[in-house]
Amino acid sequence: MKTSPPLMQIVKELGRHAPFTVFGATTGVVIMLLTVLFQVSPSVSSSIFYFLHPLHVVLSALVTSAIYLKYSRKPWMVVWIGYVGSVGIATMSDVIIPYLGGTLLNLEIEFHLPFIEKWWLVNPLAFTGIAIGCWKHTTRLPHSGHVLLSTWASLFYFTAFGVGEWLSLLPAIFLFLFLSVWFPCCLSDIVFPLLFVPPAEDEGTSRIKQ
Repeated sequence: MKTSPPLMQIVKELGRHAPFTVFGATTGVVIMLLTVLFQVSPSVSSSIFYFLHPLHVVLSALVTSAIYLKYSRKPWMVVWIGYVGSVGIATMSDVIIPYLGGTLLNLEIEFHLPFIEKWWLVNPLAFTGIAIGCWKHTTRLPHSGHVLLSTWASLFYFTAFGVGEWLSLLPAIFLFLFLSVWFPCCLSDIVFPLLFVPPAEDEGTSRIKQ
């Protein structure tokens, strides 16, 4: 019978990752400030988003796959787990939460699904990340990079597909950047892959260090 990671472990991981996520959200606000001051066009923001989001997917797939294989003896499941844990949760982080944030702020904001619109780019990179995770079980640097890439991708989703008075909205943008990264990234990199690890195999998962 399979069990999920203990609730207290999940809470502990969320608390441990909160300070770095605050740092990432702060860098995002600084980048947004520069984007406004230098009047970066939505088309440029869109190009940057479609560069950062696929990289986010690669790192997320790498970490999710590596964590799962580190504690499981069922490697045949890694493709499904790596794909859903990267593309699905990266879409939540980079697209759905910024879109909902923009909607709550009454912005004019468009809804896009990169894994459909740019399927020829996002999906192959997800499988590339899975392959790397299977080959090299490393999680420390990719997780940190994952957090920053997710923050910046979420930021450029706002400026690429939304219209608003960004300077006055910076405090709210900071909050949504934090939320779009904090829980989804921990969910993708830590919680999701371990949901599929049987109890006999997940002993010692509390020793995971990102």
